Order: sequence, then C-alpha cells, then structure tokens
Amino acid sequence: MTEPQDIPALMARMGACARAAATELAVTDTDRKDTALRSAADAVWARRAAIIESNAKDVAAAREKGLSDAMLDRLMLDEGRVRAIADGLRNVADQPDPVGKVLAEWDQPSGIHIRRVSTPLGVIGVIYESRPNVTADAGALCLKAGNAVILRGGSESYHSSRAIHACLKQGLREAGLPEEAIQLVPTRDRAAVSEMLTMTGSIDVIVPRGGKALVGLVQREARVPVFAHLEGVVHVYVDAAADAQKAMRVVLNAKTRRTGICGAAECLLIHRDLVGGLGNDLIRALIAEGVEVRADETLSAIDGTVPAREEDWGHEYLDSIIAARVVGDLGLAIGHIEQYGSHHTDCIISEDPAAVQAFFAQVDSAILMHNTSTQFADGGEFGMGAEIGIATGKLHARGPVGAAQLTSFKYLVTGDGAVRA
Repeated sequence: MTEPQDIPALMARMGACARAAATELAVTDTDRKDTALRSAADAVWARRAAIIESNAKDVAAAREKGLSDAMLDRLMLDEGRVRAIADGLRNVADQPDPVGKVLAEWDQPSGIHIRRVSTPLGVIGVIYESRPNVTADAGALCLKAGNAVILRGGSESYHSSRAIHACLKQGLREAGLPEEAIQLVPTRDRAAVSEMLTMTGSIDVIVPRGGKALVGLVQREARVPVFAHLEGVVHVYVDAAADAQKAMRVVLNAKTRRTGICGAAECLLIHRDLVGGLGNDLIRALIAEGVEVRADETLSAIDGTVPAREEDWGHEYLDSIIAARVVGDLGLAIGHIEQYGSHHTDCIISEDPAAVQAFFAQVDSAILMHNTSTQFADGGEFGMGAEIGIATGKLHARGPVGAAQLTSFKYLVTGDGAVRA
C-alpha cells in the first residue's frame, strides 16, 4: 500500500470524519456500542493467525533495528496475547456505560433543579509507540465512552496495529456504527503527529502513550489539551518494619515479571536497618534472577552489583536493570521519590500502619501501593476492563485512564417558569 503524501489534507479529512462520528456516538445506546466491541473481539480471535503473521513482520523489522529484548517483548504477540486482546474488548463491553450518569443533583431555593450528567469528551487523539494492544484498548475505551478516536501507532507496530484495527472496523460495521468512529492514521510519516497536536477544531484531547521523548514532544508542541502519561520511574521502598517474605515476593515480581512495562520497578530503596540482612538478601535474589543491580556506595559491597551513577536515579530502564539505594528513614525515602520519581506508581513494604499512612499522605504519585507488586498498575487489574495509559498529571484524569475517565459532564437545569430576581 502506498502511504498518502499530503499529510495535512489526510489529517483534516480524518478530523472531519471523526467529528461527524462523535456526534452520532454521543446519542448511541449502550447495546450498540457493546455489540460493536463483542463483534470486534470475535473478529480478533477469528483472525488471530493473520494478526500474529502481521506482528511477525513488525518483530523482524524491530530486531533488525536493534530494539532491546524488553522492547521486543512489548511488541510481540502470540496466541495468548491475542486472546488477551479479545478478552479485553469483551471486558470493556461488560463495564457499565459511563455516559449519561447523573453524577450529582440538587435543588436551589430559586426553584431550579440542577443535575450534573456525564457526557463524552468528543474526539480523542491517541499517539502511542510499540505496543499493538493499545490499538484495541484505546479504540474500545473511547467507543465505550461515546467518543470517536484517531489512533496514531508507532512505526514498530505498524502491521500489527493495522490488523487489529481491521477487526475493530468489522465490529463497528456489524453494529451499524460509522467506521470513522475508530480511525487509524495510515502512515508512518511523523508529520501526522505534528498535525494531530494542532487540530484544535477536530480533536478535544490528546493521550500520548510512550517514552519520555514522545510525551515531552507532545507536551511541548500540543495546542490540544493533553492527558500526560509520563515514564514509569517506579520505586519500591522496603521499610524497617517490612515482612521479609512479603518483601521478597513483591520486589522480585515488581521487577522481573515483565521488565518492559511502565509498572515495573526501577528503583529499590532499602531502610538502613535492613543492610546486612533482608536488604542484602533482596539484592542477591535480584542478581540471581538475572537483574543488573546498580547499587549505591553501601550496597556496592555486595558481590555482583554495579556501582550506580547519578543518572541511574530517576531512570526508566524497561529492562532487567534496577537502581538500589540505602535510605536512613521513611522521610528520606519520600524525599528521594519526590526528587527522582515521575508521579506514576510507588510502593511501600511495611507492617507499620503509621509508616504506610505517612507514605500514602506524602508521596504525590497517581498510584500508591502497600505490600503489593507495582505490576498491578494497570487498568485491567483495577477492574476497568482496559486502559489507554496511566495519567500522571492532576487535572481531570489521573492514574489508569479507562472509559469513565474519557468523559466530561454538563449541567442540566430545569424549573417551572423560574426567573431570577
């Protein structure tokens, strides 16, 4: 297929079509939206061989480009992951419809009755990198919330995203909904991203999902409002009052289950009272699992560690690497997270309720966890069916962005001839 050359004209057409589709979706009933999602899920599973074949082209090209093993893991689809994509579509269909909910209502002495009711945002632009499942997750969540969406996937997942998008279009057709409700930008030309960021008349919000460079570009250049999904510089703090067995389970899972996801632990903070005991055991266990531990001066005495450099603090590795540091107390752990964290996800391992309460109150991250693997930082694990990303800002949406976070609201005011004095 020849990619289109007139990018501004292409994006203008897509924007106009998305706006028209959004108008229709705003009044589409729940059953039709859910029918589209379930039909798309059926299509994904029926076409799983073709999706995996398309993905193999992307993986082969990514290997040639020298992508890391962690990045290849983010990109790769097998039958189990395709099944998860189909299941995710069905899970979104099973979620309550977030549109039309009365969020609050009250009467005023003036005789007016006021309701605050949830409404779709309109048209959402999603810009993402190598994970092809985002095509399905973002398309499904936007549709569930009554929004049209323009998807711009990364060049690494180009063939995979197209194969999944074809299934979403089939679902829309079978439900009698406009195919323009979920559009995929049909070019790898980066000019399409620049166009999306300035389409204030067509796109209501941009959701970037990718590395620091992508999110930084979007935040610098966007004229459209942005739900920022920053890098996951995820910390696990092992408190003096930690249970050793829980700490071992949580730390190993948080780092090693999947190293290439944004909820993977990137920095281990260990209370000084644990040095020589549990702290050393944790470092040795990570090394035994093949993790490169970049340790501070104290922990560097452990065989197999690598001395940490200043740039290791606050770094998102997305690989089998973790930074490790000894801290004197809870306050210093919180100070480290404030200085080097990305406000994504941070965890405390402790049996001291006061320490946990202080950590939850003082750490300013979208997701805070206690005695729990940070790999649970995921909309599906939160019961949202899926997510577009983890928003690390503070306005409108924060944390996992599911269907409910892709709505706004309006006020409906009624009276019986009420006039203002």
